[in-house]
Amino acid sequence: MSELTRREFLAGTAAAATIPTFAGALALPHAVRAAAHAGSRSTLRVGVIGCGGRGTGAAVQALRGDPGAVLVAMGDVFPERVESCHAAISKAMGDQAPERVRAPEERRFSGFDAYRKVLESGLDVVVLTSYPAFRPAHLRAAVDAGVHVFAEKPLAVDGPGVRSVLESARLAEEKKLGVVVGFCWRFNEGMSATFERVNAGALGRLLNVHTTYHTGTLGRRPREAGWSDLEFQMRNWWHFTWLSGDHVVEQAVHSIDRLMWAMGDEPPVRVNCLGGRAARAGPEHGNVFDHFAAVYEYADGRRTFHTCRQIDRCPSDNTDYLYGEKGWCVVNGWQPTYSIRAHDGREEWAYSGPIGDMYQNEHNALFRSIREGPPLNDCRRGAHSTLAAIMARMSAYTGQTVTWEKALNSQESLAPESLEWGERATPEVAVPGNTRLL
Repeated sequence: MSELTRREFLAGTAAAATIPTFAGALALPHAVRAAAHAGSRSTLRVGVIGCGGRGTGAAVQALRGDPGAVLVAMGDVFPERVESCHAAISKAMGDQAPERVRAPEERRFSGFDAYRKVLESGLDVVVLTSYPAFRPAHLRAAVDAGVHVFAEKPLAVDGPGVRSVLESARLAEEKKLGVVVGFCWRFNEGMSATFERVNAGALGRLLNVHTTYHTGTLGRRPREAGWSDLEFQMRNWWHFTWLSGDHVVEQAVHSIDRLMWAMGDEPPVRVNCLGGRAARAGPEHGNVFDHFAAVYEYADGRRTFHTCRQIDRCPSDNTDYLYGEKGWCVVNGWQPTYSIRAHDGREEWAYSGPIGDMYQNEHNALFRSIREGPPLNDCRRGAHSTLAAIMARMSAYTGQTVTWEKALNSQESLAPESLEWGERATPEVAVPGNTRLL
């Protein structure tokens, strides 16, 4: 892709602005077996690429998202994960397993090319839940194959990956393919109702947004005999930037997505981000940071803030704080808290409706849209939120101000030129002021 300017980028977001809200997606009529966009077939053939814990859960949710969905193919780099995933899905589907889990051994693939073999199995829908570093290539292959997609977040780990995803989003739109990204809070009823009110002006003009994702360290796997360097890093993928994007991209991107949501999905102009590695030690911790603090600046001069931390024995927080001319809002989906208050503290609105399983909701919405049309496609919007997280990491690693255009057009590719089992040195930990901005 040629270099993209912010003006061109904003022009490209117009289509994304027309994507229905979660409430709108729920309002679509549900005539599962009558679907023009799924043809006259009652069966939707599903494949899963990436058979870890998230892949297992997402595959089950896909099958439960449509009574005609049938799992027919599976793939992962590691063969034992394919088998454990198959067993777990079969158990979860219970009495329905014989009819709904039809991925025989010859359609259970492993290795780096497993994703291609899954996509060659005659799919209608694919679940992409492998390593974030692989997502751009897997997404492009799925779109090229004409397959509807559920893609877990984040969609990429670097600028070249985001550009690839944006091109896939364009192609998917041309082919009228559904692509739902796993920003699951967009499919939470309370969250959707709250942000819909905020975007409609319930707080007046937003003056300040601060989102948080403060939690503990993710799991670590000591090296086992026989593991190559590459396998060791993949088994600890959360802790290696080239695979995960660092936790600001892999995990806290949920909170950054909500920051974008609060701002009407307008991209920031630039970011300054502090970050470092204060409490990590040992080879399993790879080269990621354990804390970030980002300040995003917008074209009209407003600033928004995001902080995230993965350090044990520290207070946790996963709350969004929104302040506007008319009042303020606190949003926490886990408690749950969805309330809008006046500046004097009076509660003016609070969500009191049902709260379903947002992970299931996103699959329900995707399959319903495939059946009824038009297929949901929030890939472009998902790429925007992913890039907002990537630019924060770029700023923290280098100590430099990073503009949206610089992040989008960055030539820094974290992916290795080739993937082969064997030696692969642990990348150095970034040092702000020394690490170059590419």
